[in-house]
Amino acid sequence: QVQLVESGGGLVQAGGSLRLSCAASGIILRFNTVAWYRQAPGKARDLVAAITSGGSTNYADSVKGRFTISRDNAKNTVYIQMNSLKPEDTAVYYCNCNSRFGNSWGQGTQVTVSS
Repeated sequence: QVQLVESGGGLVQAGGSLRLSCAASGIILRFNTVAWYRQAPGKARDLVAAITSGGSTNYADSVKGRFTISRDNAKNTVYIQMNSLKPEDTAVYYCNCNSRFGNSWGQGTQVTVSS
């Protein structure tokens, strides 16, 4: 059974930083594409960043230059470092892995950026 557990969310002032973690069990993340999505109240869930098994990354235009996705193979964890946070980054952030086991989501972690 695949489990993804996000952590690291919280309340931060605009301009601040947070690092979110996505720890996995039941799956080896480095063999799959892992993505971070976010969903603000009343809005759709949008892709923020993704990292492939080969280490290639892509980002939403709104976070390019501010967010960095990375992977620690030894810890089977994917991170997203979020710098220069803005109030519009406020959302629940979800980790996603689409693998041969299916499309797996974490429970989400709340990020709130105050102005």
